[in-house]
Amino acid sequence: MKGKLIVLSGASSIGKDRVKDALLEDKELGLLYAISMTTRPMKEGEEDGVDYYFTDYKSFANAVKNKELLEYTEFNGYYYGLPKDQVNFLMSHGKNVLVDVEAEGVGPIKLNVPEALCIFMLPKTIEDLEAHIHDVYGDDTADANVRINKARMEMEISSLFRNQVVMDDFDRSYEEIKKLIKEYIAE
Repeated sequence: MKGKLIVLSGASSIGKDRVKDALLEDKELGLLYAISMTTRPMKEGEEDGVDYYFTDYKSFANAVKNKELLEYTEFNGYYYGLPKDQVNFLMSHGKNVLVDVEAEGVGPIKLNVPEALCIFMLPKTIEDLEAHIHDVYGDDTADANVRINKARMEMEISSLFRNQVVMDDFDRSYEEIKKLIKEYIAE
């Protein structure tokens, strides 16, 4: 039996990592995570092959040229992409795979895996998200503004997602996402 692909996306700084981590820890779901590759430098505490596959620009460009990525994007001068082989291998072995991608990456994924479950995480209001971003970035208004502009752009395309979850209360929102995933896996 072939595994299924679950794609988690959302507005910038909405909390995708927290939801992703909770989903992966949930033994009832039994999801495996597909690791993206990136050209950005490794941060302290990160591990190659665990957090990302860290690579150089030339290798990343070759992966794009050779159509080895399900999707890819650029953010802050660095590239991020999801290796096709990894996802296909896991799914072909009956594993249900979770990926988290930027909103613009969902279109290319759906072209390759049309049956994928795609979930977009929305803020209660854009004002709430902007306040959260300003709290996170403090005095770094340039970075905060980049994140806010990115979030606004992502919100513009959120209507393309059939499955949208408002992140107003983590526990309630998580349960809603989990329910969507359980129903999809059971199909």
